[in-house]
Amino acid sequence: MDRDNIRKILKNVAEGKITPSEAELQLKLEPFEELGFASIDHHRGLRQGVSEVIYGAGKTSEQIVKIAQALKAKGQKTILITRLSKEKADYIKGCIELNYFEMGNIGIIGEIPEPNTEGTILIVTGGTSDMPVAEEAALTCQVLGNNVKKIYDAGVAGIHRLLAHSEDIMRAKVIIAIAGMEGALASVVGGLADCPVIAVPTSIGYGASFGGLSALLSMLNSCASGVSVVNIDNGFGAGYMASMINHIGGK
Repeated sequence: MDRDNIRKILKNVAEGKITPSEAELQLKLEPFEELGFASIDHHRGLRQGVSEVIYGAGKTSEQIVKIAQALKAKGQKTILITRLSKEKADYIKGCIELNYFEMGNIGIIGEIPEPNTEGTILIVTGGTSDMPVAEEAALTCQVLGNNVKKIYDAGVAGIHRLLAHSEDIMRAKVIIAIAGMEGALASVVGGLADCPVIAVPTSIGYGASFGGLSALLSMLNSCASGVSVVNIDNGFGAGYMASMINHIGGK
């Protein structure tokens, strides 16, 4: 249940359409729903401002469909599914209307809402190979009601490509810097920006990059102030955090 549904229940009480006892019963029934293999948290949108997101990896196609149907039945208008393979997406499309974005392994049930805050989240990648993580972050931001601008393939090997976008960097309210290899992009962006920078190390790189560990350690040790770091390849986590920052002051 989200805030809109809570307000609707309270409005119905105020207008005499339902009794306080009936409203209390509706609220008591809402907190979570047991499906046997999952406990659906219907009050997450009320508590946190963002309703449940389905993590697709490790779940069967059938489980994802049942979870999505349960969320939709309770009035969730937009459902985000992360780490969703094309094979699972094809199955889900046969059961429920789904938009699938293969680059980011993202599925979206329902419409992507219009931005509900004025700030812009800027997403910058070191290379083209970082785009899957970037698309996961970008789509997460869009589903959560943000304006998003992307700058792809602007790593430090050709730093003039990044500097050409100095105005975008200065105007952003939050920046997500995504890079593999040695992860230097986050420090460079952090040295140019006056807003929070969320660094995302990716598992892109040769052997000594250790599947993203090298980039992670570089970003954690950044000398640029205002840089925070999420886990390797965690575009969703970066997008969620960026959205929270971008909405500060708009509540």
